[in-house]
Amino acid sequence: MIRSLTKPLLLLLICFPFTVLGQEKIATGDYPFKNPGLSTEERINDLVNRLTLEEKAGQMMHNSPAIERLGIPEYNWWNEALHGIGRSGVATVFPQAIGLGATFDEDLILRVATAISDEARATHNTAVEHGYRRQYSGLTFWTPNINIFRDPRWGRGQETYGEDPYLTAQLGTAFVKGLQGDHPKYLKTAAAAKHYAVHSGPEKLRHEFNAEASLKDMWETYLPAFKALVDADVETIMCAYNATNGEPCCANKYLLEDVLRGQWNFKGHVVSDCWALVDFYEGHNVVETPAEAAALAVKHGVDLNCGSTYYPSLVEAVEKGLVTEEEIDERLKVLMKTKFDLGLFDPAEDNPYSQLSVENLNTQEHRELALETAQKSIVLLKNNGVLPLRNDLSKYFITGPNATSIEVLLGNYHGVNPDLVTILEGVAGAIAPQSQLQYRQGTLLDRPNANPQDWASPNAGNSDATIAVLGISGVLEGEEGESIASETFGDRLDYNIPQNQIDYLRKLKEAAGENPLVAVITGGSPMNLEEVHELADAVLLVWYPGEEGGNAVADVIFGNISPSGRLPITFPKSLEQLPPYEDYTMVGRTYKYMTEEPMYPFGFGLSYTSFDYSNVTLSEKRIRKGKSLTAKVTVTNSGDTKAEEVVQLYISDLKTSVRAPKYQLFGIKRVELEPKASEVVEFEIIPEMMELVDLEGRRILESGDFKIYIGGSSPGQRSHELGIPPSKEAVFTLR
Repeated sequence: MIRSLTKPLLLLLICFPFTVLGQEKIATGDYPFKNPGLSTEERINDLVNRLTLEEKAGQMMHNSPAIERLGIPEYNWWNEALHGIGRSGVATVFPQAIGLGATFDEDLILRVATAISDEARATHNTAVEHGYRRQYSGLTFWTPNINIFRDPRWGRGQETYGEDPYLTAQLGTAFVKGLQGDHPKYLKTAAAAKHYAVHSGPEKLRHEFNAEASLKDMWETYLPAFKALVDADVETIMCAYNATNGEPCCANKYLLEDVLRGQWNFKGHVVSDCWALVDFYEGHNVVETPAEAAALAVKHGVDLNCGSTYYPSLVEAVEKGLVTEEEIDERLKVLMKTKFDLGLFDPAEDNPYSQLSVENLNTQEHRELALETAQKSIVLLKNNGVLPLRNDLSKYFITGPNATSIEVLLGNYHGVNPDLVTILEGVAGAIAPQSQLQYRQGTLLDRPNANPQDWASPNAGNSDATIAVLGISGVLEGEEGESIASETFGDRLDYNIPQNQIDYLRKLKEAAGENPLVAVITGGSPMNLEEVHELADAVLLVWYPGEEGGNAVADVIFGNISPSGRLPITFPKSLEQLPPYEDYTMVGRTYKYMTEEPMYPFGFGLSYTSFDYSNVTLSEKRIRKGKSLTAKVTVTNSGDTKAEEVVQLYISDLKTSVRAPKYQLFGIKRVELEPKASEVVEFEIIPEMMELVDLEGRRILESGDFKIYIGGSSPGQRSHELGIPPSKEAVFTLR
């Protein structure tokens, strides 16, 4: 045959011996899919066309195996970074997500997520350098959780940014930008918005539960944050375990096809929640076999299966005609684009993120950022004047089940750190050398002491100040199998903090007399603090504050900083104020729809100073549809302490054709003011803020009057009763 070839063609074969019809290799000996000079589409097509059906199914598993014949290493897609690198090596532990929500500070959250992604790349690079490619070593992070914390009973609400779609969208967008970076070619890491959609308990029933939500509630509450993150180019969407309106979320035509891919034009990949496909036939009963479950997921657009046994069944599904190989190719190509965008097939020297190393892990700069974040997350719920305390009193007594607990620093989906600062350690490090500090636990976390002798509470009587560290921890609330002391699978169906803690607090109050009693409350969800509020002179809610939690609490208690955290979720007085837990209608829920007076309102938080609002002005009193206007207000620090104020803008549609929120948060500005200083704060009010969601889920703009509220909390009498000046108001007309 060679004798019959033309001379030019013979020379071509001699010079380029790797060129073989459709299976060409580039001069380096690598395949075209490894050639950065080709387009991503060309590289993806080349890679997918080389795979057998079995290999394709394997690459669509979260623990995708190596393909040695093509030089493709194994890759595990499962990684976590909810508030720092989770479940891996040593990393900076930031406050739990609900604490991040309490900062009301998207610029801070961007910095936090940027630090996390630095550590993520450093962890990955170091692991690969040493030949480790196990779970939690990859670059695909299944965070943030942007579900709406619609009911305080949900144990996983701590993973969210709270109950408000606007706040969730703002902070979630910042977090995604920080994780994914701003390189024009490469993703720093891949973020995931979860759990899509209409997902917030009950935990025990999540594998079979059908959440029923009207189109109005879906588009007014449950979907806006997901839309915002898709607009921010989030790389991944994780579909939820539960069904929504009769279809499993991971096989939901409306959610995955009509909305996500259709209306929103989402270009990233979809991953199932872990082992959600087994729920297709064991929980939701929509199919009978793993092969049918795998085919159903692929046909509805699930690109990646988290779970160990289901997508390998795609081979059987093709043989039985349940799905075609072409349909599998379509899903695999979407998934592979993420790997190419991360630079996993490119030389390390081409990708600047490949230069991050152990020097970028657990740095002092990141620790200082963790401290700042914890400080800004702490919410002062009550203060009768005892705070801040002097740090040079003669004697302090610190007590309570959570004073020395590492568990209350972490929350779930946490990382580890060799220097976790407990609240006892933080207080001990903050007091003057001449001061005494006594510690006794005093009471157990969630049950009465077995020994009735009380050697602890009398210390409150001979101390100048007592700090009681109470509340709950991750053993009582969290995900389905995480909360080992919870009899309700991590959900909190009892709204009260454990009664033994209240009984102990009463003893402390009796012993303390006129001496200050400060309650520090840990936890990731609303709880009944009515008696705590009555008994304690000051109440601090500190969430799960991360590695620097103890130092942050001490900084607030002793006045190194003024508290500036705000509640990202309403604290009802009791569960009787709420609809049933399983009811997903929004009537009666959250600050937007609740008619009962809460214990603590959304957006609420006190300071060590006072802020006055004045001179509210609107650039226009009457505007036409499609136009915007500017609202201005003067904020003055009228006290004697430098502090930050969280200025909040709410808008109310005064007359609507259908049910609408009482008012909605649409603006947040943090300002730091010296004593007696003032600043003019501006908000732009755009048409989208005035839109109404009708019964069909459509966003419409109706003419009429709108009222704005600008202040330091959500509007309402309760905020004023607790010490927040009334919001300033103004009305404008839309024609």
